[in-house]
Amino acid sequence: MSRRGRVTVGVLVGVFVLFTLLGWGIDEYTDYLWFSEVDFTQVFTGVLLTKLLLFLAFGAAMALVVAGNLYLAYKLRPLLRPHSAEQATLERYRMILTPRLGTWIAVISLVIGFFAGLSAQSRWTDWMLFRNTQSFGQTDPEFKVDIGFYVFEYPFWRYLLGVGFTAVVLSVLGALAVHYIFGGVRLQGVGDRMTASARAHLTTLVAVFVLLKAVAYVLDRRALLLEQHVSPGLYGAGYTDVNALLPAKEILAYISIVVAVAIIVFSNAVMRNLVWPGVSLALLAISAVAIGGIYPLAVQNFQVKPSLSDKEAPYIQRAINATRDAFDLTGTQSDSYTPKNGAPSATITADTSAQNVRLMDPQLVSQAFTQSQQSRGFYDFGEKLDVDTYTIDGETADYVVGAREINDAKLTAQQRNWLNRHTVYTHGYGLVAAKANEVSATGLPCFVSGFLGTADTTASDDCSASSDQIETTQPRIYYGEESTDYAIVGQTDSSKKVEFDYPKEGSSDASVNYTYDGTGGVPIGSFFRRLVFAIKNTESNFLLSDAVNANSRVMYIRNPRERVEKVAPFLTIDGDPYPAVVDGKIVWILDGYTTSQSYPYSQKINLQTETKDESTGQGSFALARDDVNYMRNSVKATVDAYDGTVKLYEFDDQDPVLKAWNQAFGGDLVIPKAEIPASLAAHFRYPADMFKVQRNLLTKFHVTDPQTFFNGDDFWQVPNAPDSPQSGDKQPPFYLNVKLPDQDGTSFQLTSGVTPANRENMAALISGSYVDGEPQLQVYELPSNTVTPGPVQVHQRMVNNATISQQLALLNRSGQATVLYGNLISLPLADGMLYVEPVYVKSTQANAAPLLQRVLMSYGDGEYVVLESNLTNGLKALAELGKNASTDDDTGTDTGGTDTGTTPPTELSPALSAAAAKVDAAIESLRAAQKSGDFAKQGEALAALDAAMTEFQNAQKASSTTTTPTTAPTAGPTASASAPATATPSASAGG
Repeated sequence: MSRRGRVTVGVLVGVFVLFTLLGWGIDEYTDYLWFSEVDFTQVFTGVLLTKLLLFLAFGAAMALVVAGNLYLAYKLRPLLRPHSAEQATLERYRMILTPRLGTWIAVISLVIGFFAGLSAQSRWTDWMLFRNTQSFGQTDPEFKVDIGFYVFEYPFWRYLLGVGFTAVVLSVLGALAVHYIFGGVRLQGVGDRMTASARAHLTTLVAVFVLLKAVAYVLDRRALLLEQHVSPGLYGAGYTDVNALLPAKEILAYISIVVAVAIIVFSNAVMRNLVWPGVSLALLAISAVAIGGIYPLAVQNFQVKPSLSDKEAPYIQRAINATRDAFDLTGTQSDSYTPKNGAPSATITADTSAQNVRLMDPQLVSQAFTQSQQSRGFYDFGEKLDVDTYTIDGETADYVVGAREINDAKLTAQQRNWLNRHTVYTHGYGLVAAKANEVSATGLPCFVSGFLGTADTTASDDCSASSDQIETTQPRIYYGEESTDYAIVGQTDSSKKVEFDYPKEGSSDASVNYTYDGTGGVPIGSFFRRLVFAIKNTESNFLLSDAVNANSRVMYIRNPRERVEKVAPFLTIDGDPYPAVVDGKIVWILDGYTTSQSYPYSQKINLQTETKDESTGQGSFALARDDVNYMRNSVKATVDAYDGTVKLYEFDDQDPVLKAWNQAFGGDLVIPKAEIPASLAAHFRYPADMFKVQRNLLTKFHVTDPQTFFNGDDFWQVPNAPDSPQSGDKQPPFYLNVKLPDQDGTSFQLTSGVTPANRENMAALISGSYVDGEPQLQVYELPSNTVTPGPVQVHQRMVNNATISQQLALLNRSGQATVLYGNLISLPLADGMLYVEPVYVKSTQANAAPLLQRVLMSYGDGEYVVLESNLTNGLKALAELGKNASTDDDTGTDTGGTDTGTTPPTELSPALSAAAAKVDAAIESLRAAQKSGDFAKQGEALAALDAAMTEFQNAQKASSTTTTPTTAPTAGPTASASAPATATPSASAGG
């Protein structure tokens, strides 16, 4: 290459390196500024220095080992080489390499060291845990070694062994190549094919490799406790492993040491050839096959399989105990519950738990929130809302809540210019909450907070509050789940307010503006920082726009989940963050999990698979595909919605993994559990993803007897979504503020029903709650000799009921609307099982929100089914059915009742015909009101339609026959669902 060519290549390489380093430097600098903003610089510096240390240490070690062996091979070259065609061919390579051999060795070693360093820096978590190992206070059942060795030390030892093997293999290959090029190893010519020095060098490296294999056998003995060996499908060392494979690996370790010594001695001191070293390696390979393979296989086939359950019983017990310990299942309370399939009691209407059953489905009601409470088209509440508890007027109840945020995707083309996106539409406003067990007459939520103006309560069917019942002193949301882009806030002139705050009351287009005065964001008043962020975001407006001034701050990484993941990269964050008002401020609460893959004998699960259900991906994040066998909800994290402050609160103060991480980052990374504010703790709820994992494990590991576990005849399964079982999506758990059997009082808990394996009837109800601030799992197991219908069966029985199906068909008539079913809740109540499923109607019109129109309720084994307009009426109808059943039993009359009334007659009675006509008239009135755009008339028409439907149902009850009617209302109440399609906030509760 010419000099000009070399200069050109050098310049191009230099430019590439410069821009690469510049990009890396800017990313690291802006990361440092972000960590400084949230006051977690110890995480940034700790991770960065650890990565740098590992990169340099392992990179240098690998480079030195390889370079040393290459140089040694060159120094041991023969000075005189026999003449041959082979040597003549190699001479040209020697002439090229020899003048710059040091440079060649350095380049090769640096390249190898660079990639070794890159690999090592990715193991920073293993190194930090290795350095800060903690004791679990428990030992494994086989070696009696503290479990902390497996969790904290074993992964790094394994990695070190892998690095050792890599270094030796690369050294052997490199040394062999150098020996061959410089004549130490020959394929042709007279005399030995290998010089004594080359033989000594290469055989020593091979001996080191064999010694590393001996170390691997030792670690393999411990690894048996982490692998899947125990039948049926459990982890840990089974009978064959303990009685055959463990001794075999110990023997092989000793054999490896002997072989390593034999290789060195026989190849250099005794016979000085490679025959006996080769024989030694062959014997090692044969021993590995015979002792490590054939012998354990024989034990498995001839001793274990004939009496598998007896042989594996102690090891099944080990796996059960370890799994329950690793996933915090040991404290699970198990109680029996025997529901009676009798008639519902008359006292069911006064039961607090029955009254507290949640009707609002967070997945279906989000659109209703958006249409009723958005006021501007760019506001959004996300795909799924959340459930939380608040005490209002001395009464604690659960509420469906959502943060009103700005969705950038909903901005118009005019609004999406750089200035508007980043300096005007910077934040959302208010936490909107609605009662969880109540709806208005139109099917919309009953709002209690988050109003942008004065709540409209003039409509007779409105149940919303007249003002905020959950008060916030700072309702602005700069950090939220919809905050996907950066925002620039702050002004030098306090009178210049450019940030859109909320719409001005009484005006359709005017707004109230705001200037951020908090501490969130990174100051960018200086030219240097503006330049840095201009380069980072490839945006010149950081330098050119007047919107960026001396008081400007840039907010980035604003999603609460991303903020916590960055602050605590060792945590797995729950997929469902939720907002709460704490001491007047809106904060996001997130659950953080510490996990491990190396808890001995514990069952290994895939987090993504175990936490996936019908709600995953619809407002809940899917967890990563990580395989873990230890999990703790060790951290409760909060993110302030106004200033972005991140706090990590210790929740499990006994978790050794969290203690190790806290120690690794200086000892003050997490706030002690004792310092959690009571106002914040009041909003803690049992985390959904942790509950899903524990629930799924309990479907098998509720069985603690090895023999029963081996038989597998008492296993459970999580039922599919009741309204679409064919989809294969699992039914998600539900938050309820209820009192379950044997509980002292009402509490906010996460509940889920499970069914026997491959069957649909109910097997047990699992509940997760906090008792005195500590997590408590409770299992209510139903007797196996009775059959209580499960969620899928109950849904099918309710919707297939003759009268119920007819009424549902009315809701779904003429293809103008779609019936959607909300969360089917199973609640043990009054010695029976109460099932509640809200029925929503969604108009086929564009952007129509589902409206809760009816409530399906069933009691017992499906004999008593009602479909009513609200929860209160449903409970009254069930109580009435129970009363009628008792009367019929007393008189010996068989009611055969399965619904709120008998089937309509073939020829409609005058009362029924009149009621049907009123339904038709009400629907026509509603359609006319929709066409006219008169929202007040729409509300009146909806109320009239609801009254007409109630009258129609009452007329059905009064009927004495059970045949299908020949006539019915000519149009179903599907039109009622189309009202929200054109409704504006002024026509809703909180407009």
